[in-house]
Amino acid sequence: MEINSALVENLAHLSRLYFTDEEKKEIEADLQRMISFVEKLQEIDTTGVQPLQHMGASINVLREDEIKGSVTREEALLNAPVTDGAFFKVPKVIKK
Repeated sequence: MEINSALVENLAHLSRLYFTDEEKKEIEADLQRMISFVEKLQEIDTTGVQPLQHMGASINVLREDEIKGSVTREEALLNAPVTDGAFFKVPKVIKK
């Protein structure tokens, strides 16, 4: 695949990014190197290689659930800008 300035300009337009002419030349060269690398990878014979589902052998690295204390209502409301003493007060966003 050939990367040209028209493709770089189209990608910049789609992503709402603005580049100088020098930056466009750098991006064009970088994209061409990436495409060349992917094309080179496609030449590798992967017959008999099982696809990986995960890169590591670890399956579940999550911690165990632990019952812990929580903050009190008063502590939670301390930093609230507006409260009614028991709840946070927020502006109405749904009109009936």
